[in-house]
Amino acid sequence: MRIAFLSDIHANRQALDACLAHAARGRVDHYVFLGDLVGYGGDPRYVLDRVALLASEGAVVLLGNHDAAAIGPVEGMNDYARVAAQWTARQLDEAQRAFISRLPLKIEEEDRLYVHSEAVDPASWGYVTNAVDAEQSLVATPRRLTFCGHVHRPQLYHMAPHKPAVLFLPHVGAPIPLVGPRKWLAVMGSVGQPRDENPAAAYAIFDTSTNELTYLRIPYDIQAAAAAIHAAGLPRMLAARLFIGR
Repeated sequence: MRIAFLSDIHANRQALDACLAHAARGRVDHYVFLGDLVGYGGDPRYVLDRVALLASEGAVVLLGNHDAAAIGPVEGMNDYARVAAQWTARQLDEAQRAFISRLPLKIEEEDRLYVHSEAVDPASWGYVTNAVDAEQSLVATPRRLTFCGHVHRPQLYHMAPHKPAVLFLPHVGAPIPLVGPRKWLAVMGSVGQPRDENPAAAYAIFDTSTNELTYLRIPYDIQAAAAAIHAAGLPRMLAARLFIGR
C-alpha cells in the first residue's frame, strides 16, 4: 500500500490540488492528513470540503492547532495566526465546523502513529525541532513509526534500541528504508506554507510493501495562492512568505 502524508495545508487550495494530482499519478492507495487544514491561507472552505470528501472515501484526517483555533479559542497564537484564525472562523458553515470538531488528535494504524504535533501530549501542540524532542515523542508511543507535521520543515529521526535519537536529513525524491528494529519519527514539511526556504509544496509517500518513505516537493501556482490571501484581506506577509518558503 502506498500512503500519501499531507500536513499543514493552511487553506492553500493551489498547493493542495498540486500535491493531490501528483499523488494520484503516483498510484497512492491511502491518504493521511496530519492537521492544520486551515489558517493563514485564503481558501479554507475549498480545502475543508475537498479533504472531507476524501475522508468519506477512507482518508485519515487529524486535528491541528489552527483547525482547533478556527472553531475555538485562539490564545497563544501570534498576531498573524490569530487574525487568520478569526477570519477563517467567519468563513465556515456549520457542516465544516462540525467536520473539524470531529477530528481526532491522533490515530494508530498497524505499526504507525499519526499525530499533528508529537506523541507525549498531542493537545499541548509541542514542536519536534531536535533529537531530544524526537526521542521524547518516540518513547511515548509503542508504535515503530510516527508521522507528524506542525513544524513546516521536513525532518527524519531514528532511534536504535537503547540508543538516543538521531537526526537524518532526507533528500527530496530519494526513498529511505525505515528499517527495524529502529523506531522512526518522520516530520512532514508543509503543503501550503513551507518554512525551509523552499517554496514548493511538501508531502511524502510511504510504501508499506517496501517500507520506504519518500519526501517530495511539488511546484504550484504561488501567485494564485497569494492572490487569494490578498482578496481575503489577510495580512500581506502571509502571501509574501509563500514566495520564499519562510
